[in-house]
Amino acid sequence: MADYTIKVRRYQPESGEPAYWEEFNVELDPSLSVLDGLLQAKDRDDGSLAVRCSCRAAICGSCGMKINGKSGLGCQTQIGEAQEQADKMAAVTGVTAAEASSPIGTEADNAGLHTSGATATVTGNAPIVIEPMGNMPVIKDLVTDMESTHWTKIRRVTPWLLPHGEAPEREYIVEPESMVDITQSMACIQCGACVSSCLSMEADPLFIGPAALAKAYRFVGDPRDAETSERLTDLAHDPHGIYDCTHCFSCVDACPKGVAPMDQIMRLRRKAGENGIEDPNSGHAHEMAFVKIIEKKGTLDEALLVQESYAPGILGKLLPSKRGIQETIRSLPTIMRPLLKRKVKLRQAIPGTHHKLPKDAMAEVQAIYKHAEEHNEEFNLYIKGEEGDPEAAVEERLEPDNADYLPTQGEKEA
Repeated sequence: MADYTIKVRRYQPESGEPAYWEEFNVELDPSLSVLDGLLQAKDRDDGSLAVRCSCRAAICGSCGMKINGKSGLGCQTQIGEAQEQADKMAAVTGVTAAEASSPIGTEADNAGLHTSGATATVTGNAPIVIEPMGNMPVIKDLVTDMESTHWTKIRRVTPWLLPHGEAPEREYIVEPESMVDITQSMACIQCGACVSSCLSMEADPLFIGPAALAKAYRFVGDPRDAETSERLTDLAHDPHGIYDCTHCFSCVDACPKGVAPMDQIMRLRRKAGENGIEDPNSGHAHEMAFVKIIEKKGTLDEALLVQESYAPGILGKLLPSKRGIQETIRSLPTIMRPLLKRKVKLRQAIPGTHHKLPKDAMAEVQAIYKHAEEHNEEFNLYIKGEEGDPEAAVEERLEPDNADYLPTQGEKEA
């Protein structure tokens, strides 16, 4: 058994007081979870401590929270590992996770907030900092309102099958092999950790979000669904849809089940492009412009990127669309700021003047493009396992007790 200090962000709306920090001392085996520590504090110290939990086995997704600033499941995070993370952060930065990532930090008094318990120091063991999930309204302590954010956005993507023709008398029959592509998105347990960590949602709360878009791919990739084109068009045309993701990888890091929501968003984009959907956000055109410029020059010509995104090709520049002209004019302040601050030279701001890589380096770039075109196969770690291990692929594809689990033909024969 070991002693730990957990520092919990408390919010008791019935008291009328603002949020505050409170520390609890718990005694647990290092292999037990952060959730066990919270339940011990609730049992022994303060029964009013609110935390949502259920299965305690990383299946139900109820105990989503931030631990040392990172979103995840309380039941899946060992308290010993959480202590190591807290100590490492305090040693490297000189502050605790609470002081680094929360408005309730060292300036609590100046902000009109208060801290209950001893002030954390960076000497010895740093406290394990526990907060409610981000991007969601807090109801009480660690309990957030998932309905207003998470579930509303899930319903936004029509999370059910829209099949062809009349419903069959029994179940829909589909080859298991055709479902392999969506096994990753099917593993989502709706914990909301990806939503909590999403930086795009912080900047744009209207962004549909990683969890909902991962769920959208579960049906876009389902061969039984008849509304694939309509779904993709809807998500591509929405200004807060698939092209609102900034590729920050936060959702990939936060997901406790390996769903990698950002990967599913990229798959939605790719399918939208394959279906010839020209979105009004010019997201697909921007991606194609990026790929084209790198292939041609080896590095990114940012001045040319604007033109190629909104007026691609020679014809686009000779006959630019109204929107292309508007977007080019709108980008001028962004171009002027680095010029005025002398971060770039004038010639660097002129489209097409950006230098190419040396000949040998360009040959390597061209080889990468050629290899990608000749090996057009998506590597899905969740399906294939690590380093081509077929046993890991079967074990990690899905938990067998998942309601959406579909065995492969090989598994059936075995």
